[in-house]
Amino acid sequence: MGARLLCLGLLTALFGYYIYSPLPEELAQPGTVMFASAALRALGHLSEAADVLGLMHYMEVLRLFTVVELVPATSDENVTVTEAEFSSIPVRLYLPRRAPGGLRRAVLYFHGGGWCLGDAGMHGYDLMARRISNELNAVVVSVNYRLAPPHHFPVQFEDVYSVTKFFLQSKVLSQYGVDPARVCVAGDSAGGNLAAAVAQQLLEDPEVRTRLRAQVLIYPALQALDLDLPSYRDNAHKPVLPRSLMVRFWSEYFSSEPALREAMASNSHVPPEAAGLLQFVNWSLWLPEDVRGAHRPSSPAWGSEELGRRHPGLLDVRASPLLARQARLRGLPPALVLTCEHDVLRDDGLMYVARLRAAGVPVTHHHARDGFHGAMTFLAWPLELALGHRLLDTCLGWLQDNL
Repeated sequence: MGARLLCLGLLTALFGYYIYSPLPEELAQPGTVMFASAALRALGHLSEAADVLGLMHYMEVLRLFTVVELVPATSDENVTVTEAEFSSIPVRLYLPRRAPGGLRRAVLYFHGGGWCLGDAGMHGYDLMARRISNELNAVVVSVNYRLAPPHHFPVQFEDVYSVTKFFLQSKVLSQYGVDPARVCVAGDSAGGNLAAAVAQQLLEDPEVRTRLRAQVLIYPALQALDLDLPSYRDNAHKPVLPRSLMVRFWSEYFSSEPALREAMASNSHVPPEAAGLLQFVNWSLWLPEDVRGAHRPSSPAWGSEELGRRHPGLLDVRASPLLARQARLRGLPPALVLTCEHDVLRDDGLMYVARLRAAGVPVTHHHARDGFHGAMTFLAWPLELALGHRLLDTCLGWLQDNL
């Protein structure tokens, strides 16, 4: 009897360890957030064990979360949903059923997941795309780009860029009844990174005549040079994206080489030739004073030149849009940048807002002080949050006025 009670006590303690997470006081519906955080943390531990034992790659186990969330491409009374391929890349298309009353808007959406996880067919992304399509009477192209591993940078960027260029052709826009003057790119997290990079690249592509009307960047990851920003320090253990996981996403985006991951974890991965680029991610210049607070910048611990040669993507503006020079930023379309207070990526978004404004780009910045990373996809039971709906409403309202 005593052994049973001991086992029960240990199991209860273990369950409590997984469920309980210290959460910021501002977060509403803490039970739901705690449940999601516990599930991801448990899956992360399982991923580590499988990786160490050589059973499965870390990211392959984490993808179980994606698989559980997948829903079929099912049409409803408002939106026709189909699977297709644009430029040989799979996409999920959302076409509004009601009469257009003229040419429609269009949104190209790139899902998040650290370039390693995620799918356009996940329930949260499916609900998001349906609402955008129905409420804006817009064509939504949700892109299933290839993931790491086995595909590393620049494959993810090239996939979404190929889809965007394909869609922006006059004949394709005409086929779907889209107004060429009302096309937007959007994405969250890693998808926000891809959306920002696509918007920049389009400006320099002589083959593309259609220009974007807008860009929506939702808690985007925008630079890999400094992984010791105040937001990385303040939110290192916040749900649902701890610093350790974000470092793993960044390193896996470039390579599965353990040496790179270890260097990025200690923020000692920046090759010496990056010295001239650090000005663009110098948070002591680009972050508001109230965000900098008592934090003090530390001198970079330079990585080896050999590491830089093996991973040139570290300094590639397509991977880190914040590294763009001011001349590259000028001419970008108006932007909505959404950031969350309790998010390791908060300061990436804040610095991009400052740099876009310095380049003369019209920017609307929405900062959710009660927000955390990934919150906008919490749209359905058992992970439904009023916060998720509020953030989506903010994006829809901005698109209604600016697209």
